[in-house]
Amino acid sequence: MKKLLVMVICALIVLGLGYAQRASIAKQLMSVALSQQMGANQIAALEDGLHVALCGAGGPMPAPRASGPCVAIVAGAQLFIVDAGTDGARNLGRLGYPMGAVNGVFLTHFHSDHIDGLGELATGRWATGDHATPLPVFGPEGVKRVVAGFNTAYAEDFVYRHEHHGDLVAPSAAAGLTAIPFVAPPNGDLTTVFEGDGLIVEALRVDHEPVSPAVGYLFSYEGRTVLISGDTAKSDNLTRFAEGVDLLVHEALSPELVGMMEATAKELGNAIFAKIMYDIPDYHASPREAAETARDAGVGHLLYYHIVPPIVVPGQETLWLNGAGEIFPDYTVGYDGVSFSLPANSTEIIQTRKGM
Repeated sequence: MKKLLVMVICALIVLGLGYAQRASIAKQLMSVALSQQMGANQIAALEDGLHVALCGAGGPMPAPRASGPCVAIVAGAQLFIVDAGTDGARNLGRLGYPMGAVNGVFLTHFHSDHIDGLGELATGRWATGDHATPLPVFGPEGVKRVVAGFNTAYAEDFVYRHEHHGDLVAPSAAAGLTAIPFVAPPNGDLTTVFEGDGLIVEALRVDHEPVSPAVGYLFSYEGRTVLISGDTAKSDNLTRFAEGVDLLVHEALSPELVGMMEATAKELGNAIFAKIMYDIPDYHASPREAAETARDAGVGHLLYYHIVPPIVVPGQETLWLNGAGEIFPDYTVGYDGVSFSLPANSTEIIQTRKGM
């Protein structure tokens, strides 16, 4: 008993000393953490190939593990972003991808949840990178208006930051965004929207009516391919151009779960939310339909993103899939941070991160 008492007293003394020195300990830990975080550059650590990370796996509904739609693509030493949803820019930092390294953004369409993070992404790139020109934003017809709106909204911020930090940090010539428009191709065609350093990015039309134009993007680099659907109902055109791709990143909405949300909204007398839930299934693919596309196109792996509704309770993922795995078993349900690597000139499809 006496020995136990001595041990307890010693433990309390150690805890007391630790508590008294907590600021000093925290400072040392902070120093190590800052060095690791500020020096992080995931791009430099990747082998040559195509690499995909979900900087945002969700849609417009808030979720703890699914930020607004955002996909990071690394091809060799180049970093591109497809869509810029809420918190996507901050997730890039959490994943070790410097905002200052972003080469450009490809927008699939102009729904608010796909563009609302553009201002933050452009500001982070401008203030932390070494660029002489604004962030290029590729998109179909309408992208000029979207970009002009963001530049107008941030015009005063451009002035403040330049006056405070000067040309070293915030050169006026590099502030904001620049639009690079293209005409969305008709069904059956691809349009090359970017080509450089071995990477080819092609746009294809998808079905998100009444949203038009809406496009997906096919990335090709060193024998590897990734197709990102953007928002779309099940699309024969997408199936056609997904044929044989290594990784299909496809949106999906569960009509069953959305139907439950509609019914609950009606019970609560919330006619507006009920109407939204009634409207949205017809211009999104279900998890089963995305699986059918993956199966019919013979893709290497299916990565679900733009998850609607958010998966927030245990067992909900199974409900959300509704048997999609029986249609196409090589799939991953996306959460923020889920990442894949496709090494150059190989057939490997490697999941490198399961989330954040």
